[in-house]
Amino acid sequence: MSLGSAVGSGEGPDAGVGIAVEVLLAGGVTAGPLFLGLGAVQGLTHDGFDFTRNAISQLSLGDLGWIQVTSFLLTGMLAAAGAAGIRRALDGAPAGTWAPRLIRVFGVSFALAAVFTADPGAGFPAGAPQAPVASLSWHGAVHMLSAMVGFLALSAAFLVLARHFAMHRQRGWAVSSRLVPLGILAGFAGSSATVLAFTPDPDSASCGSQLSPPG
Repeated sequence: MSLGSAVGSGEGPDAGVGIAVEVLLAGGVTAGPLFLGLGAVQGLTHDGFDFTRNAISQLSLGDLGWIQVTSFLLTGMLAAAGAAGIRRALDGAPAGTWAPRLIRVFGVSFALAAVFTADPGAGFPAGAPQAPVASLSWHGAVHMLSAMVGFLALSAAFLVLARHFAMHRQRGWAVSSRLVPLGILAGFAGSSATVLAFTPDPDSASCGSQLSPPG
């Protein structure tokens, strides 16, 4: 069963989902893998970047930072496309109202993350201090807060969709939609705890000034 057929089953334009909606939904599905894939390629090819020390957000810095900025913006636009597809596929259903709204919040959060960049630290970009970020700049704080809100909104959207799938006895889609938020939150928490650039440095900063980046 295609994603469009699964999302559109029950209430809303089921058989009438159409190619346009399928394309919009496909765009939404592409957003996450595209963001992570571009981040992985950049992280492996940028001098001085180390996944054990640096966060994907920091790829927005330096001479090639425009690539990651574009990745943030493109991911946000694809998420918005996916939200539009879900809204059209689930027109009239409760999930057709709340899931798109929450996904749009995620898309806006990535647009903000593109505009307000993360802070340098842990040796990236070139010339940055080797120590973790001691305190967040105003734009770094906006970046981190927008990411946190966006990931929470995306997790909530998947739970809304999980309820929709469960109501229509689509167990596979329901289970998958419940597992995705666990992966999102685990990844965000793991980044908070292990990425050196944004791990609290007791010698130079208080724990209250530290936040974790997206990715």
